[in-house]
Amino acid sequence: MGKVIAIANQKGGVGKTTTAINLAASLAVLEFKVLLIDADPQANATSGVGFDVRNVKTSIYECVVDDVDPKNTILNTNTPGFDLIPSHIDLVGAEIEMLNMPNREKVLKLVIEKIRNDYDFIFIDCSPSLGLITVNALTASDSVIIPVQCEYFALEGLGKLLNTIKIIQSRLNPELQIEGFLLTMFDSRLNLSNQVHDEVKKHFQEMVFESLITRNIRLSEAPSYGLPVVSYDVSSKGAQSYLNLARELLQKNKMTKMDHKEIV
Repeated sequence: MGKVIAIANQKGGVGKTTTAINLAASLAVLEFKVLLIDADPQANATSGVGFDVRNVKTSIYECVVDDVDPKNTILNTNTPGFDLIPSHIDLVGAEIEMLNMPNREKVLKLVIEKIRNDYDFIFIDCSPSLGLITVNALTASDSVIIPVQCEYFALEGLGKLLNTIKIIQSRLNPELQIEGFLLTMFDSRLNLSNQVHDEVKKHFQEMVFESLITRNIRLSEAPSYGLPVVSYDVSSKGAQSYLNLARELLQKNKMTKMDHKEIV
């Protein structure tokens, strides 16, 4: 049975989608079968792996609102072993349409249960909000990765997210764990990056991933080519950062399949 991991932070611009795409692709490169669910109406994860959102016929929206079989929405990316359930702008209206559904917080969980055994990992790229879709994602997940950018307001709003996670643990999903806090946009030359790193480590200690996602031009360029950075330039710092994160995640979950050596 695959592990379901939400990537969430209601703060925008922290690297959620970048992490969702590149962690999923890195695990696929390491020979795991991975699905990414784009649960953000902006659909950046969908376009970021090479699909034109205008051509998407069925998406996660149809799965949660019209009970479409998720197997009929899955797209194969250019990375072997890495599949996608795309998003669509229609997802903006899904929260209103779900309001009167029975067990509305568990709709996405029921969707995922239909395909969970087909994958080693299922990632959910959440929107920058704490609305019903994000609540659904957290309710459906075994754990959550929280990206934190190494900038001035890094810890702002984290309390609200952690409070939401506690509520979900107590009412909807007692098994939900925090997989870890992931520091993104790190630049070792900047005092601010180092200060934020130290502050997050002080607050959350062993819950912080050792792997740091550094600022990298290749990482920024890759989505415009519809590719994860590991396909765009595997030797870049961005690709190596996410391969290291993938290995760390595997070690944490005791799922290592291969030797821990650099892929170049």
